[in-house]
Amino acid sequence: MLIREIRIDDGENFINLVKEVERKSDFMLMEAGERKTTPEQQQKQLERFEQQNNSTIFVAEEKGKLVGYLIAIGGTVKRTKHCAYLVIGILQEYRGKGIGSKLFDKVIKWAPKHNVSRLELTVVTENKAGLALYKKIGFDIEGTKRNSININGTNFDEYCMSMLL
Repeated sequence: MLIREIRIDDGENFINLVKEVERKSDFMLMEAGERKTTPEQQQKQLERFEQQNNSTIFVAEEKGKLVGYLIAIGGTVKRTKHCAYLVIGILQEYRGKGIGSKLFDKVIKWAPKHNVSRLELTVVTENKAGLALYKKIGFDIEGTKRNSININGTNFDEYCMSMLL
């Protein structure tokens, strides 16, 4: 299993990975088929990320296939440049194999080198596996966003979590 920063030429494979994760996960922000990003649009987004010192994407690659990702979206104004919002996704058949921990390890090592001292994310309170992973890694719950996400007609709360480096 190779964990590495994304490359510009990963654009098409990456957007296909994101769409597949969304298709088979109950807890992602977007539902299956909702994301309309084209490979060309994804490539432009990767180029923009490359220009930002405090943003990156790590991917997990198995035998040449992308199977997971962790996106770090850095703050864009002076007062939030030290923060990065994280989004993680792993193909269903690869979950529970330590890939999430490895992706987080990479971003935690990357962050201080890029002047990022706060990592943050949200997690649906019912996502027990995700919540357990984030707590194991060292994230703390800061608060609850009540009825913040609607999944299949039901409102769910989300925890706001952070890690200070």
